[in-house]
Amino acid sequence: MTLSIAHLGPPGTYAEQAAVLYVNWLTKSTGDEATLSPYPTISQSLHAVADGQAHLAVVPVENSIEGSVTTTLDALWQLDSLRIQLALVLPIVHTLISCASGLDKIETVYSHPQALAQCQGWLERFLPTVQIVPSNSTTEALQRLEQETTTAAIASSRAAQLYNLPILATGINDYPENCTRFWVVSQGEADAGYQTSKVPTSHTSLAFSMPANTPGALVKPLQIFAQLGINLSRIESRPTKRSLGEYLFFMDLEADVKESQMQSALAELTIHTEILKILGAYNVLPIGAFT
Repeated sequence: MTLSIAHLGPPGTYAEQAAVLYVNWLTKSTGDEATLSPYPTISQSLHAVADGQAHLAVVPVENSIEGSVTTTLDALWQLDSLRIQLALVLPIVHTLISCASGLDKIETVYSHPQALAQCQGWLERFLPTVQIVPSNSTTEALQRLEQETTTAAIASSRAAQLYNLPILATGINDYPENCTRFWVVSQGEADAGYQTSKVPTSHTSLAFSMPANTPGALVKPLQIFAQLGINLSRIESRPTKRSLGEYLFFMDLEADVKESQMQSALAELTIHTEILKILGAYNVLPIGAFT
């Protein structure tokens, strides 16, 4: 079986790098083959799976410096058919790529907003007067660098090699322990080849809205998990986009959705929430799994 895997493009993005690592692991584990399909935005890569144009999408969900990737969360809330099948963590090392003769010749720096934010301190120190321009991905601007010699982009060293472009500085992210968590997402429940195996999963992700913005409304859902001894590894709020002050809540729980305690928690959670969505039950692949 050949799987089509959507990811944020053009080629050379960190999402593509994560997708390549996942494909290598998948081939070793199951023998399945895959082709990569780049899309202009994270949202479009997820819609490709929802529309049946791709079997899977590999999308960023959280960075250790800049926090959650809100585009991914919003799309998963809106696209009911999608489910998280796996998580993987990728170390992120940013480089400054440019055909300029030196840093003093650079006038404009392009990159994805997350990458720009992760290098904000470095930019303020070494390129304080340049124009910062957000783009859809870290690699979107790379093809213009040879013609625009006063322009630079922040991307990976792998991207510089793919486009045969010079690196002016490496390791420019403000914090060395920079990493991004990615989710592997499919439509509906996973087929046999998508997940690690039928073994119990270590994490469950869910999202819910509240019936009313009242005192203590969020305390009740949190107490359910606390009383059952289920640990929350992440909680995030996002606007419902219906009214100012209304929020959705995203949670990552360190438990298998099939466990009896989780089933009890979910049954009680439905009483205190307006809409409850199980985004997926999955395992987290360590970096060592890809070597």
